[in-house]
Amino acid sequence: MELNGQALALSDIAAVALDREQVKISSAAKPRVLASRKVVEEIIARDAVVYGVTTGFGKLSDVRIPREALSDLQLNLVRSHACGIGEPLSEPEVRAMMLLRANVLALGFSGIRLEIVEMLCEMLNRRVHPVVPEKGSVGASGDLAPLAHLALTLIGQGEAFLDGQRMESADALRRAKLRPAHLQAKEGLALLNGTQAMHAVGGLALLRGKRVSRLADVSGAMSLEALKGTPAAFDARLQDARPHPGQTAAAKHLVALLEGSEIRQSHLKDDPRVQDAYSLRCMPQVHGAARGALSHCEDVLLVESGSATDNPLVFAESGDVISGGNFHGAPLAFVFDYAAIAIVDLMSMSERRTDRLVNPDKSEGLPAFLARQPGLESGFMTAHVAAASLVNEARVLAHPASVDNITTSGGKEDHVSMGMTSALKLRSIVDLAENLLAIELLAAAEGLEHRRPLKSGAGVERAFEIVRGLAPPLIHDRPLANDIARVAEAIRRGDFDGEDGML
Repeated sequence: MELNGQALALSDIAAVALDREQVKISSAAKPRVLASRKVVEEIIARDAVVYGVTTGFGKLSDVRIPREALSDLQLNLVRSHACGIGEPLSEPEVRAMMLLRANVLALGFSGIRLEIVEMLCEMLNRRVHPVVPEKGSVGASGDLAPLAHLALTLIGQGEAFLDGQRMESADALRRAKLRPAHLQAKEGLALLNGTQAMHAVGGLALLRGKRVSRLADVSGAMSLEALKGTPAAFDARLQDARPHPGQTAAAKHLVALLEGSEIRQSHLKDDPRVQDAYSLRCMPQVHGAARGALSHCEDVLLVESGSATDNPLVFAESGDVISGGNFHGAPLAFVFDYAAIAIVDLMSMSERRTDRLVNPDKSEGLPAFLARQPGLESGFMTAHVAAASLVNEARVLAHPASVDNITTSGGKEDHVSMGMTSALKLRSIVDLAENLLAIELLAAAEGLEHRRPLKSGAGVERAFEIVRGLAPPLIHDRPLANDIARVAEAIRRGDFDGEDGML
């Protein structure tokens, strides 16, 4: 992949983060990077006062730094800001962060030397992944602590993973046949200011979240069949009367999944019910609204991926260096919180469908808790309890981080985004959702066992076969924890995806 500061879709990020596609700086980007660096060198030559180049940072921006100490200034910046806390980000998340940082530096607004950007690319290509603790960023001035840990490895300090093995960064670079970089004026700041850590974590979580939003149609359709529900509410005319794109897409998906259902035909003429409960009937509206929220989030990330987010920015054509606030993570923090809320609502609806499957007062003739011998056996009773616990945890996490603010840096940074917290919460919620949908798929598949020999819709049958390849029918009580874990992992792998991303 050639990096030119272009917008990067989630699929582009995944190609490098997950599939380890090689990267390099585009030839078109190199003149821009060189030109912006020339402006910085001219500032140093004339001993001008420019924030972050010849001054301290944040509250210390009034402190003038002599020319002979400018390299030490950048080194001290990286060292002092590398104070992350907690478990390391995953390899894909760190790879996404490195990719995004290299790409925005290629825009030529950062005043960094070309060899530093190329070093980032080579670290990616040779699988040198900095150890980046996941906590410690407030999202302004960007993701300072996480990006400082990235920069720390680039200069041969701190720790890194090489081919999955954790070691000192200097050893990792040496084994990868790379030399540590020596930062010059402006370069530490150019590496640390930006939103790429929250973007990486939240973007990869969003990619999984989009899969969850499609899979909710699949698990919902399977539950509908097991509960002998009606697809009448998915009629295209209803959707055309309220033409939200997400609603239309979800309804079409549900109709396709249910096509050719023998179960539906078996109760089409003498069904006494006029309409189903909301958790079945309103799937296009709720699932579709979630799709819309996730789509909006994706649009924001697309813009951010090709945006200069450090400070100050260097404009080579005019020679101006302007301090501003492009590092502020508010655009990402807002949409990650929005996406989290949307996914939690999908979870809430899934849990209600699972309740209907196990509750003998609602399950349309299915045995209590889907047990073969109710009373002697408990079946899916506690699987639903587990589902309720997952929804509760997700609801707590859905409280938006972006509404909070804690002043930092001695009052200079008096409004921050908390965007990294939003991204980490979104990741946690998606993980909970994958497990929750695994429970619904298992319960719905068990419900279908009790409708045999009648077959469900073609798409539902394909999903049923995938579930049965992971977990056999519940003939007798057994621990379901491993079944849930296997189905959740299959969801993450994309086993339920079709050729167009939908089963």
